[in-house]
Amino acid sequence: QLMVIATVSLNQIWEDKQSNLTTCRLYIEEATRKKVDLIVFPEMTLTGFSTNIVLTSEDEKNSETIENFSNLAKSKKIAILFGVVIKDDKKALNKSVFIDKQGNVLGGYSKIHPFSFSGEDKYFNGGNELKVIPFDEYNIGLSICYDLRFPELFSALSKRSDLIINIANWPKKRVDHWNTLLKARAIENQVYIVGVNRTGIDGNNLEYDESSNIYNFNGEIVESDVFKDMKIYKIDKKFTKDFTDKFNTTIDRKIQLYKGVI
Repeated sequence: QLMVIATVSLNQIWEDKQSNLTTCRLYIEEATRKKVDLIVFPEMTLTGFSTNIVLTSEDEKNSETIENFSNLAKSKKIAILFGVVIKDDKKALNKSVFIDKQGNVLGGYSKIHPFSFSGEDKYFNGGNELKVIPFDEYNIGLSICYDLRFPELFSALSKRSDLIINIANWPKKRVDHWNTLLKARAIENQVYIVGVNRTGIDGNNLEYDESSNIYNFNGEIVESDVFKDMKIYKIDKKFTKDFTDKFNTTIDRKIQLYKGVI
């Protein structure tokens, strides 16, 4: 039941898929040497948070990004979670895609909450489906960046997830919100929460801090080994069960009442 997860706080080069892929490959090779089961990259992995969908978006059935990561997963025998922009009618979808160790796409998640403050909703359609991926005896819920501000989504995902991953491009000027919300989502849902954020400066001149972490069911940061911008964690869902067997708060939710309030 032990799973080894690597988070990569990628310093994304703006709208440069080839350069970012080359960097990702190096991290994947290093993670493979460290016997990692799953490596996770930030939102819009190969482009940064760009709304230039004419340049960045790909056809899902013929996506070069998905194909490249699939080939890497298969050759290195490692599961990969990454972000990609997929064409959707006249707009696009901000997606995360989960690929297993054989290079198969286990599933994809479309960001339900486009960040209207930055105009994301003008270019991206919001998804309308929760996604939980079964992998290595774990059920893994998926979310992206701004989704983190909506606790209802995490309450729903946690009903059948052992951990929930959020991949992001979350700027330094609001990084305190990021850290606080990741911790809160872990405590209130009593599951592991994995937050993977980029670093560097993007094409809109926004600065990003290294702030990728895994929080456990008690809101504590899980210890990690650090290799440059990659952290490696060992998690065990048995610890969650042992904790909730003694102290379970989620059983007292009043779901029907909340529906009426909202």
